[in-house]
Amino acid sequence: MEKIALHDFLKSVCIHPHPETRIGEIFFAKGLIDAGRFHARWDPDIILDLTGDLYIGKNTMLGAGTRIYTHDHYHTGRDKTLLQLQDEKGVMYQDKVIGDDVWIHGAVVLYQVTMIPDGVVVGAGSVLTKNPGAYEIWAGNPARKIGQR
Repeated sequence: MEKIALHDFLKSVCIHPHPETRIGEIFFAKGLIDAGRFHARWDPDIILDLTGDLYIGKNTMLGAGTRIYTHDHYHTGRDKTLLQLQDEKGVMYQDKVIGDDVWIHGAVVLYQVTMIPDGVVVGAGSVLTKNPGAYEIWAGNPARKIGQR
């Protein structure tokens, strides 16, 4: 397995799709990086949108193809095209918090959620549009609660 420096890894997975609106930051929980060890498992095929800020807890697992978006576009009205709305208003952004001991399986999309509390599991291929409760298991498109840890 090829080793890659954390800085290089973050440069490869963090994107700033709307720098004209805002460039967010990524924050890590205390203990996520401890004594040179990274207390998490993240696949190199993830995307972390940093239009808004993103806070990530320790012992998180982010599976292949997972997309965490911190922005959305304006979709209101028909008198202007969506592209015109974006040119005039930019995009909406929101900060996201991912707690400790969270497992987000592969190909998951986190979109209109602001908080993934401690212990949450999100099933593969899910589109999470609601904030789950602590230690809940969610799956589907759109994702719904299917269990409790």
